[in-house]
Amino acid sequence: MRLRLVPQETKWDFFSRPTLWLGISGALMVAALVSFFIQGLNFGIDFRGGTTIRTESAQEVVIADYRQAIEPLELGDISITEVFDVTFEEDQHVTMIRIQAQEGEEAVTADMIKKVEVQLQTVAPDITFVSVESVGPKVSGELINTAVIAVLLAIGAVLVYIWLRFEWQFAVGAVMALVHDVVLTIGVFSELQIKFDLAIIAALLTIVGYSLNDTVVVFDRVRENLRKYKKMDLKEVLNLSINETLSRTVMTSATTLLALISLFVLGGDVIRGFVFAMIWGVIVGTYSSVFIASAALLKFGVKRDWSKQANTAGNKFADIDA
Repeated sequence: MRLRLVPQETKWDFFSRPTLWLGISGALMVAALVSFFIQGLNFGIDFRGGTTIRTESAQEVVIADYRQAIEPLELGDISITEVFDVTFEEDQHVTMIRIQAQEGEEAVTADMIKKVEVQLQTVAPDITFVSVESVGPKVSGELINTAVIAVLLAIGAVLVYIWLRFEWQFAVGAVMALVHDVVLTIGVFSELQIKFDLAIIAALLTIVGYSLNDTVVVFDRVRENLRKYKKMDLKEVLNLSINETLSRTVMTSATTLLALISLFVLGGDVIRGFVFAMIWGVIVGTYSSVFIASAALLKFGVKRDWSKQANTAGNKFADIDA
């Protein structure tokens, strides 16, 4: 017996109040932007600058003990990760400790690094600092600019791709959904003051891809149904298309969330921010594919005489299985 999270055939009306859904999403985006401009983001070491220390010890690494040993120094944001490599010896345990830049300093001072070493020796007496590297504010500022450009270029590429494959109305709807997802994700990180680093930028780009995949699947079905039901009202075509792809959408999102929630619970502090961003992104990405992208398409409308042009452009790309 096959598992179904939704019935095989549904006839739900997703557009009984399209203006309401767009209004709610718009209000949430405004709230996210207000939080961003008032509170800002809790930037991690990648964006604020800091010092990276590579350590080695013959004793097995217990990250919680390392963190507890350093905490009395009150150095602020500290990231501790164990490094694994097949070339390491059995008694070679390596960690990367990243400490944020201290106020008024380009990097952690030599005196403070010595204090960190003394504290860690209480946990692992044979610990040695293999290398110490610092990232200044200038490099961090460049990383912020590069991250913003990466997200904007990804959204711009999506705009061109959807425009070529479908029509400009589809492209605008898809980009609205992507901007919605990115803004709400940044807003949540701003409101909750969760550490924002390069891993979160990677999560944002992944969210863009995930949301786009959902949107294209729905839009592909819309295009098919527009050709199949030429006299059907656009609202009915959109409802039919979303209902036909709903089972696939829910199953994909549910299985993805199962893996992400497992990582969030069991993965530890190192990847928790990234996984949280992905969980949030899957939820808002699934929502936006239906209530933002499709609702925007309904508002803009679409010509019924574009099927030959769309078919020619669409053949340039591999069809996505709905």
